[in-house]
Amino acid sequence: MKLVIALAVATLSLAACSQKAQNESAEAANAVAADTSATTANAVNDVQAASDAALDRAANSIDRAGNATANTADAATDATGKALTDTGNAMRR
Repeated sequence: MKLVIALAVATLSLAACSQKAQNESAEAANAVAADTSATTANAVNDVQAASDAALDRAANSIDRAGNATANTADAATDATGKALTDTGNAMRR
C-alpha cells in the first residue's frame, strides 16, 4: 500500500513539474516572439527612415538641378537679348 501511495505521489510530482516546464517553455517562446516582433518593427522603421532620407536628398538634388537650369536659361536669354540689342544699335549707326 505504501508503494502505491509513493508511486501516486511521484506521478503527481512529475505531472506538476511537467506543467511547470510547459509554462516556462511557453513563457520563453512568448519572449522570443516578442523580441522578434520588436526587432522586425525596428528594422522596418530603420528602412523607412533610410528611404525617407534618400528621397529627401534626391528631391533636393533635383531642385538644385532645376534651379541651375533655370538660372542658365535666364542668363542665356539675357545674353541673347543683349546681343540683339547690340546688333540693333550697331545697325542704326
